[in-house]
Amino acid sequence: MIAAFTRHGGNLAQARAIYGYGVGPWLDLSTGINPVSWPGAGEISHDWRALPDPDGLAALEAAAARHFGVAAQLCCAVPGSDIALRLLGTVLDTPGAYLAPGYSGHAAAFADGTPLAGFAARPKGPLALLLANPNNPDGRVRAPDLLLEWRDALAERDGWLAVDEAFADATPAISVARHVRADQRLIVLRSFGKFFGLAGLRLGFVLAPPPVIAAFRRLLGDWPVSAAALAIGMAAYADSGWIARARRALPGRAAALDAVLRACGLDPQGVCPHFRLIDSERAGALFVRAARHGILTRPFDAAPRWLRLGVPADEGDLARLHRALTDG
Repeated sequence: MIAAFTRHGGNLAQARAIYGYGVGPWLDLSTGINPVSWPGAGEISHDWRALPDPDGLAALEAAAARHFGVAAQLCCAVPGSDIALRLLGTVLDTPGAYLAPGYSGHAAAFADGTPLAGFAARPKGPLALLLANPNNPDGRVRAPDLLLEWRDALAERDGWLAVDEAFADATPAISVARHVRADQRLIVLRSFGKFFGLAGLRLGFVLAPPPVIAAFRRLLGDWPVSAAALAIGMAAYADSGWIARARRALPGRAAALDAVLRACGLDPQGVCPHFRLIDSERAGALFVRAARHGILTRPFDAAPRWLRLGVPADEGDLARLHRALTDG
């Protein structure tokens, strides 16, 4: 039954069907999404009768570009960064590879993508290399200078470096977005929903040189995102106070999760403040134990010793997790 939850997080309906739990609402720690959402979404009004406005799209992309530190003409809105990943191989038309272990969706980026355990040697020919920073699921962070060295090595052979920064908003210093330029073979993918806690909005961005941006626009058409995404995204990126508070709060929540996991005899791994990874022979049993308490976590079929947990929102959720993990 665990296999039903190893592809990605968020499958609450199936978790309810398998494990029941009728005492109260489920606690979803399977996705790594910020558990405290940007609070203004319910107050934003928009006209559902109208098509998304081109000027609104340009304004959203300009606001997002300022947030990322890149020129507006190098920013393209997409209906979730996962869509951008799946179009990447079509856009680049270059042999692809992806660093493993990593996000499961990276394997779908290229028709015949090659998993790589590392990048120690220079490529012998054109290669589009995709990786996540912070990495998912282990939370590993690679220094921007190292990524730029890889970019240069790939560019020498007419290749590309594509960096999936879906979890980078909380720690902007690790981002290479500001290095995206027209003359650089660098692509950065960004997510809106993970940091702002609004994954259901389905909004993300591609940062890339103009020919790559143009190719994405051709594939996505005139209305790549909804009117709701335009309105909510604009307002959220303008809320600098909330962004600063979220960047302070997420590491604190991660530290609190670390303390709970260690109190349960577990060794949390990773530095991404959205989630922690557990490497334990008890991973499968812990997944089931948590599910029976109405808490969904993230197991992995290729790594049965792994269990990833998103950060809980507050002390009540932390206490609930502690009870579940220690209820043998």
